[in-house]
Amino acid sequence: MSTEASPIATGMDLIKDEASRLPDTPGVYRMIGEDGEVLYVGKAKSLKKRVTQYAQGRFHTQRIAHMVHQTRSMEFVSTKTETEALLLEINFIKSLKPRFNVLLRDDKTFPEILIRRDHASPQIRKHRGAHTIKGDYFGPFASAWAVNRTVNSLQKAFLLRSCTDSVFESRTRPCMLHQIKRCAAPCVDLIAPADYSALVDQAHDFLSGKSRQVQRNLSEEMTEAAEELDFERAARLRDRIRALSTVSQDQSINPQSVEEADVFSLFSEGGQACVQVFFFRAGQNWGNKAYFPRVDRQDSDEDILDAFLGQFYDSQPVPRLILLSHEPPNRALLAEAFALKTGRKVEIARPQRGEKLDLVQHALTNARETLGRKMAEGSAQGKLLAAVAEVFGLDAPPERIEVYDNSHIMGTNAVGGMIVAGPEGFQKSQYRKFNIKDTELTPGDDYGMMREVLRRRFARMVKDEEAGEPSPRPDLVLVDGGAGQLAEAIAVLADLGSDDVALVGVAKGPDRDAGLERFFLPDQAPRMLEPKSPVLYYLQRLRDEAHRFAIGTHRAKRAAEMIKNPLDEIDGVGPGRKRALLHAFGSAKGVSRAAVTDLEKVEGVSAALAQRIFDYFRRA
Repeated sequence: MSTEASPIATGMDLIKDEASRLPDTPGVYRMIGEDGEVLYVGKAKSLKKRVTQYAQGRFHTQRIAHMVHQTRSMEFVSTKTETEALLLEINFIKSLKPRFNVLLRDDKTFPEILIRRDHASPQIRKHRGAHTIKGDYFGPFASAWAVNRTVNSLQKAFLLRSCTDSVFESRTRPCMLHQIKRCAAPCVDLIAPADYSALVDQAHDFLSGKSRQVQRNLSEEMTEAAEELDFERAARLRDRIRALSTVSQDQSINPQSVEEADVFSLFSEGGQACVQVFFFRAGQNWGNKAYFPRVDRQDSDEDILDAFLGQFYDSQPVPRLILLSHEPPNRALLAEAFALKTGRKVEIARPQRGEKLDLVQHALTNARETLGRKMAEGSAQGKLLAAVAEVFGLDAPPERIEVYDNSHIMGTNAVGGMIVAGPEGFQKSQYRKFNIKDTELTPGDDYGMMREVLRRRFARMVKDEEAGEPSPRPDLVLVDGGAGQLAEAIAVLADLGSDDVALVGVAKGPDRDAGLERFFLPDQAPRMLEPKSPVLYYLQRLRDEAHRFAIGTHRAKRAAEMIKNPLDEIDGVGPGRKRALLHAFGSAKGVSRAAVTDLEKVEGVSAALAQRIFDYFRRA
């Protein structure tokens, strides 16, 4: 009588077989389960020794044993060094998101301040993303709000322009920012190029850590102006000094011994963890952000922080100093990998005394308090989602709720918006906007717009699922509208073979009164909820957030249309030629009035292009 091998024997036997053929060299291994799912990604100084440990059955945690149970195959990549293996492991974890790895769930880049250097009159602005523009980058800042606040203060202090190049080139008189003393107006030559360059250099020095020297120099200039009885100039300098003081005073912590560092503190409890990250640049606190990585109850704090650091700096700039609350097992290896990435030495330390320890302890207090709030909110959120499941007859509390709304004005600049919510609240990284593309739609056709949005969203989901790629599937879909909108949603999902998704239409009450909403479900009579029901309040919040997102997207699109330069629509007129035309004629209106012979005189404009520009402004 034959017996089927147990899962643990199957997993261990397979791993033992793989280990017998592996080299004693650094590399990365992937453990793969049923249907090709990557369960775990790890790196090793010796692939043979590391994989052999799994085959011996001595597991540190029940989670590792469970992982071995499910392993059905393994894949390996050899590397020259353990550092290369670490970098490759990080890339695999971020792209594959294995179930048994500690996972950083929010890896978007942080905003920075950019002083552009590709223009004679450099612009100061907020920037996010790759450093593709020539200039000086300062950051990261923990939030867009922190960047905007700092940029506003720096404009008051250094009078640098924030306008786009097209606006700069088209100005014929100073804008409002000059009137309120936030710009020196280099666009109309109210400041000499050398003097404007001096302001740019001062801003650069201030953001580079020389803030005290900059303020001292301005103070000396103010005193000198006052002694010369030039009180108007002295008053301007006084206002600039106040603006710089605001930047420093807005920071809750300004360490004296730390010029540039990131501070990481981790607190874990009940199978959840919070990592607080504080950014210090130029001796100033540029904000903090809380992260909640996916962890297991049996993961140690040291291992969590070790995995978190590698994934965090895969997409973020690395400072010269990293301060930690726990000692990561791979500290030396991480420092070597970061040095390889930056081309300079990176110090990773766990301070034991002094101001640096105070910074870590402050971050740890924030991590503990933030995790406590999240766990309390999560408990309440779980009860709400359970109540939502009961109200709408779902099999289980929804993990992912998608809410859809449209926005337009008389059919123009039409957009659709999708927001996502779940056990952790609003998941803003999952929000999506949809520019309505169907040219055959009647302007203002809300049904048609909802139909297009849902078809595009769920057709993509079906395509990804057919290709075997992970794609988020909602447990509940809310559409803004009554029976008509719900019917459109049902038809779209049925056509795509996804009619197992729960759908609900949310119709506003009479006169759009909150509390009198009606909820439409397939094959059921419309229903209302108790006016003071917590579920009703929650669904109102979801609907209002979807409406806010759709309206905001629509307004941004409409604003972009309003400032659109007609030169952008002419074939053959790129950024360089547009800049030359605006410089020659002052504005798009000036270009529209120019004769063909005058247009031909502009650098880069051929006779054929001049005729095309001329004809464009005189078309019927």
